Amino acid sequence: MTDTGSSLSRVARLKRRLYVILEAGKTQDLPSQIFDWFMVTLILANVAAFTAETVPSIAEAWGPQLALFNVISIVVFTVEYALRLWVCTEHPPLRHINGWLARGRFALHPVMLIDLFVILPFYLNILIGVDLRVLRIVRLLRFMKLVRFSPALTTLSNVVYAERRALVGALIIMFGLLVFAASAIHLAERVVQPEVFGTIPDAMWWAIATLTTVGYGDVVPVTAWGRIIGAIVMIFGLAMFALPIGIIATGFSQETHRRQFVVNWGLISRVRLFSDLDAAELAEVMSLLRTQIVPADSIIMRQGDEADAMYFISLGRVEVALADRTVVLSEGDHFGEIALLRHVRHVATMRALSQVHLLILEADDFRALLKHHPRLGERIRVAAEEKLKAGFGKTSGELLEEELRRPQSESANVPE
Repeated sequence: MTDTGSSLSRVARLKRRLYVILEAGKTQDLPSQIFDWFMVTLILANVAAFTAETVPSIAEAWGPQLALFNVISIVVFTVEYALRLWVCTEHPPLRHINGWLARGRFALHPVMLIDLFVILPFYLNILIGVDLRVLRIVRLLRFMKLVRFSPALTTLSNVVYAERRALVGALIIMFGLLVFAASAIHLAERVVQPEVFGTIPDAMWWAIATLTTVGYGDVVPVTAWGRIIGAIVMIFGLAMFALPIGIIATGFSQETHRRQFVVNWGLISRVRLFSDLDAAELAEVMSLLRTQIVPADSIIMRQGDEADAMYFISLGRVEVALADRTVVLSEGDHFGEIALLRHVRHVATMRALSQVHLLILEADDFRALLKHHPRLGERIRVAAEEKLKAGFGKTSGELLEEELRRPQSESANVPE
């Protein structure tokens, strides 16, 4: 029974670790970074190999090697896909759903569908036994897998989706402008150049090249009215074709700031000291804090270091080596404020027991916060006093002095 429980525990730990690497590891976690860089390199190599295969000399000289590389890539992508389906139940929204139902929902996610379409043609070719070389172009879908590993591409896709109505409106306006430009140049040039402006569909090639200011030069107006129309179309093209770019650029900036706000808000919400702040106060505190990720077994500060900041733990555990004992702090706790309030050096060594996500409030910002937010400052002072009563922030000499001042009867009852 014990062996079975231990085995299940190991599987659960492995599953959780794989989830962090595959799905939640967009941090400074080294295995996650290695995996992401490996997959990005493999995807780019697949695109390069697909391109190289179209060169007859390369295909003739390296055909077998490129085919083997394709098979190895498919195996890697298949294992990745299967592992993502296995660990998806660790995703918070899916934890309380039946395993198979959760995996079914996860498999319908757009990014997972891209992963499926990347590997599906290869297995269809094997199972059906039909030459599906016509589907080789599907291999370019592997390039779209970069969306999973690039926050910038993810942000861009979110922006395009969020601004889809504005973009569709801009495209409708651009299409209308295209039709009007083609119609106008058709009326002006159809007599002198019937072979290129004889119909509105024929004139659309010139309209597209002019509106986009590409100007291929293969089709140009020769009449006075045609040139006037061309000048007007170019001016409108500069204005209207810049509209989608402006929509996407503005949305990209807003989405970047929104994501950063959500991340910081999520980190701050884990700190108990900030639990009852209103939105305005929380926003001001967020502007003062900076984030830091500390690897496991790293020293955050040493005894005797100068007090230069207050630290809040949003994720992970920190070991505090006090003068008389060792204490473990976890998510929601904070440290460093006692030394700042007493204007002394740190009297304890802080070590990260696991990977720790910290929010750091610099000394100058700490003092400004106490000055401009008396209510929060009072909470920090009360928390510091409670820690001092519990022995935090006291040197061994101060602890010994308190022990000597304690009444004899009370000292006798203190356990060794």
